[in-house]
Amino acid sequence: MRKRPDTITTILLAIYLLLLTAVIIFKLPFYSAELSDGVRVYNLVPYLGSFNDNGGLLLREITYNILLFVPLGIYICKMKPNLAFARKLLPIIGLSLLFETVQYIFAIGVADVTDLVDNTLGGIIGIGAYAVINKFLKERTGKALNIIAAIATTYVALRFAYLFRLSHFTMRR
Repeated sequence: MRKRPDTITTILLAIYLLLLTAVIIFKLPFYSAELSDGVRVYNLVPYLGSFNDNGGLLLREITYNILLFVPLGIYICKMKPNLAFARKLLPIIGLSLLFETVQYIFAIGVADVTDLVDNTLGGIIGIGAYAVINKFLKERTGKALNIIAAIATTYVALRFAYLFRLSHFTMRR
């Protein structure tokens, strides 16, 4: 008999995916110009656009791209803990590739192989984090992760709403 994911995990995953889509595709909470400028831009050379004018590495963007996908690795492990590593990695790569493809098709931002690499690394870190947490908490892992995810999701959603309000209403006056 297959074990179904609990309702709380499913709801938290749905909220996470909505926020992830809002950030990556719609460039929220800050995006304020037209959604597409009509110019399709892509980069197939990893980390080519990750340097500033002085040759310094732009760690902030790389770090954000990694951090955005850590929860996905954790959610996949929580919902399907018995999958092999490669089968856990496929949806992470697939979702990241989907986001980059949509950005290219609709000319939103830059479709960048660097993002694909960073997002995949974030998912791998999430898979590893789940393994470490599960090693220590064992049967309490699911409940502990739901509590942590609920707190983190609430914080991120409130912060997202605050920044959206600030950038779209308060600062436009």
